[in-house]
Amino acid sequence: MLRRLKVLNFAVAEKVELEFGPGFTALTGETGAGKSVLLEALSFLFGARGSSSWLRAGAERLEVEGVIDAADLPAALRRELGIAAETVGLRRELDATGRTRALIAGRSVPVAALAGIGERFADFHGQHESRTLLAAASQLELLDRFGGLDAERAALSEAYALWAGLKARLEASCLSEAERERRVDLLRFQIEEIDAARIRAEEDEELEERLPRLKNAERLRGLADAAHGLLYADESAAAARLSKASRAVSELAKIDPAAGALHSELEGARLSIDAVARELGAYRDSVSSDPAALDALLSRQDALARLKKRHGATLAEVLAARARLAGELDGLVDADAHLERTRGQLEKAEKRLSELSGDVHDKRVKSAKRLDASALKELKALGLPHARFSCSVEMEEGSWSKTGADAAEFLLAPNPGEPPRPVRAAASGGELSRVMLALKTAFAQADRTALLVFDEVDAGVGGEVARAVGERLSALARGRQVLCVTHLPQVACFAQVHFHAVKDVAAGRTRLRVDRLDGAGRLETVAAMLGGRATGASRKHAQELLESSLA
Repeated sequence: MLRRLKVLNFAVAEKVELEFGPGFTALTGETGAGKSVLLEALSFLFGARGSSSWLRAGAERLEVEGVIDAADLPAALRRELGIAAETVGLRRELDATGRTRALIAGRSVPVAALAGIGERFADFHGQHESRTLLAAASQLELLDRFGGLDAERAALSEAYALWAGLKARLEASCLSEAERERRVDLLRFQIEEIDAARIRAEEDEELEERLPRLKNAERLRGLADAAHGLLYADESAAAARLSKASRAVSELAKIDPAAGALHSELEGARLSIDAVARELGAYRDSVSSDPAALDALLSRQDALARLKKRHGATLAEVLAARARLAGELDGLVDADAHLERTRGQLEKAEKRLSELSGDVHDKRVKSAKRLDASALKELKALGLPHARFSCSVEMEEGSWSKTGADAAEFLLAPNPGEPPRPVRAAASGGELSRVMLALKTAFAQADRTALLVFDEVDAGVGGEVARAVGERLSALARGRQVLCVTHLPQVACFAQVHFHAVKDVAAGRTRLRVDRLDGAGRLETVAAMLGGRATGASRKHAQELLESSLA
C-alpha cells in the first residue's frame, strides 16, 4: 500500500504532502488546478521518463518521495538492501540538466529498480493507457495477462527463437558459393579479431580501477610521501612531541591515578598514528610511475572500445557475439554436412512451435470467454445493458511470431441489432469511456495490482452512469488502493479519502495546494461540484449523495 507521497518543486507543486489510506481515494479540483501533476509525479517515482521542464522555476532540483509497505518489494530486493522495517521509502530526483537519481531506503539504486517496483505495484490508467487498450497490437498481450499466460508466452518466445535461428541457418546454408565464401571470410576475420584480443568479461572494471592510479602515480606518491613525513619521518616534530607528551602523562598518572585514562588514550593515539604512518610508507613504496605500463593500458582500452563498438556495449556482449559468429561460421564451412541435420532440427522445432501455439490458442479462447463474461457484467453495471462484447482470437497456422500464430481483437456492439465491430470504431465518446472502465476493471480484477491509478476515467458520462462508475471504483478498491482523478461528484462521494486540489497565488507565484476533505469541507466541495457553487439545494443534494454512497 502507498502510505505517503511528498512532491517538491514539481511544476506548480512547490511542496505537497499526502497521507493515504486503504480503499478508494478521490482527487478533485477545477480543470488546470494541477491534479495531473500529482499523477505525473507518482509515475515519475515509479520509473517513468522525466522532463527538466517539470522543474519549478528557481529550484535546483525536483524531488518525489513515497512510502510503501515493505511487503510490496520483491523478497530478493529486501534481502539485498537489508530491509527489515514494515515500510520503506522510495525517492527520485531530477535536476535542471536532466540528471536523475533514485533511492530505496536511502540507498542509491538504478532507476530500473524503481521501475521494477512500479511495474508490479502500480497500474496507471489514463488517456495513453486507453489508447493502448484500443490498439489491436496490444490486445493479445492484454488477453494473455488476463489469462495468466506468462509462462506459456515465455515458452513460445523460446521455441520461436530456436525455430527462427534454425531457419536462418538453413537459409545461410543455401547461399550461393560466392556469397558463402565472402561471408565465411568476414566471419573468420571477426572471430580472429575477437580471439586476438584475448578479452575477459570483467576486464573493463579492472582497467577502470588501474588507470587512475597509473595516470596519477607521481601525485599519489608525492602525497603519500608528504603525509608519511609529517606523521612519522620527522622524529623531532609531531611524533617526538607525542612521545614526550605520553611520557609526561605517564608520570602524571603515577601521582594521580585518575589521569591513567588520559595516558591510555594518548598512547593509543600515538600507536594509531604510527600504524597509519607505516601504511602510508608501504603505499608510497607500492606506487610506481611506469609510462610504458600506462601506454599499454590506454592502448588496451582503445582496442576493447573498438571491439565493443562493433559487437556490443559490454565485453560480455562481445563474447556472446563471438559465440554467435562461430555458430554461423560452423554452419557455412561445412554447409553440406550440416544441411540435412539442420533441416531435421528445423522440422522438430517447427513441430514444437506448432504444438505450443495450438495449446496457447486453446487457452486464449478460454480466457477470451471469461473476459467476455467479465466485461459484459461490467458494461451492464455501467449503463450498457444491451451491449455485446467479445474478444476475437484467430489463429493463422504457419504465421509464427514470438507470441505464436494468434491475433486478438476486442469487438463491441453497443446497441441491439448492430454487428460487432472493433471497439475503437464501434463506441461513441461516452460509451468508449464506459467500455474502457469495464475492460480496466476486468483486467485489474485478474492481476490484483496493489495500486490502481485512474486519470478521469469517468470522462463523458454523468447521471446514473456516473454513480455506477463510482460504485465500480469502490468495488475495485476492496483489498487494494484505487486513486482516481475525477470531476464528477457522483464518483467522488464513494471515496473513503477525498483530496481537493486548488491553486494559490502568493508573492506573484502560483503553487498547488491539496486539502484533505472531511465533514463540512467535503460537503461544500461536493455541493460546488454539483452546481458550480454551493447553495442550499446543492448542499442537500450533496448530503444525499454522500449518505447514499455509504448504503
